[in-house]
Amino acid sequence: MQKVTGIIAEFNPFHNGHKLLLDAAGDDRIKVIVMSGNWMQRGEPAFVDKWTRTEMALANGADLVVELPLMSALQGADFFATGAVNILHQLGVDEILFGSESDGMNYQRISDIYAKKSSEMQAFMEELPELMSYPLKAEKAWKHFAGVEFDGNTPNHILGLAYAKAVSGTEIKLRTVLRQTGYNETELSGLIASATAIRQNFSEASAFVPADTWNLLKSSPKRSWEDFWELLRYKVTVSSRLTNVYQVNEELSVRIKKYIKTANNLQELIEQVYTKRYTKGHIRRLLTYILLDIPKSCPLPESIHVLGFTVRGQKILARARENEVSLTTKIGQYPWDFLTQRADEVYRLGNPEIPEQTYSRKPIIWN
Repeated sequence: MQKVTGIIAEFNPFHNGHKLLLDAAGDDRIKVIVMSGNWMQRGEPAFVDKWTRTEMALANGADLVVELPLMSALQGADFFATGAVNILHQLGVDEILFGSESDGMNYQRISDIYAKKSSEMQAFMEELPELMSYPLKAEKAWKHFAGVEFDGNTPNHILGLAYAKAVSGTEIKLRTVLRQTGYNETELSGLIASATAIRQNFSEASAFVPADTWNLLKSSPKRSWEDFWELLRYKVTVSSRLTNVYQVNEELSVRIKKYIKTANNLQELIEQVYTKRYTKGHIRRLLTYILLDIPKSCPLPESIHVLGFTVRGQKILARARENEVSLTTKIGQYPWDFLTQRADEVYRLGNPEIPEQTYSRKPIIWN
């Protein structure tokens, strides 16, 4: 069988930079995508739904697209990476390809260091001040053990370090392409723009999306946090125990309950709630947990949900079945993942144009 490249993505939405990444994998390699569903890692709804984004990926070179379950997709870098790499490992990829802001960084060397030093790194982080945020602890650990320096302005590099940790102990190799734009850049310029810039300037963004997928993207119903703000206010207001929600402690519960009364939108609430210990990204995810009513205990599904494939991708599915990997291609009476499916229902609230996301949906077959 051909060599297999894995790509971990959100495609929120799919744009020229993503096309460049798929092309960089090479025509001789089968491309397997693990893609977040309808809720993104940063704690926000997908701009367009997962089935639309799957079709865009298949139209631009992907061979197999599978879904990253909610409780892997809606996490910090380490848990996000671990969940995605585990799926790619089950599907037999040889390498993981990703974009990074760090030109020339040897992530494979970093993975080897982590394989040898993981226990020491964990102990080092546990000795750091309790009030220090987890991302800052991780930054200091990487600098101490691997000589790696970075900050919060390089999110793809941070994910790359998380991938390095997640693949340690496996045969999966890491390969990068240099990211051409900043993750949070808001201006449309050049040939490639960030997903953030495309979302914020959508009416002017056609040149930054592959031509054969622009019409699909343009015609698809859109979602943003503004659509869910009043629902979040309601949830926080009527909830007697926010601490029953995943990762919400008493301190954060009190702060959220207090500031929800005066905040006019999500960003205002985040600005009022966050602290040095709890980053804005963490607070945004936490508010999404509240919106989606995520419980303290939330196991991941054992089966892999298939969203779409080509003829080449079908070979990967056949091999997976031979290796007794559990695959879900249609969700009916029995759930694939209750939390992901319920989150899909929330995603559709208030917008009847968004089609059914779960029941009786079959994988997109791309010829």
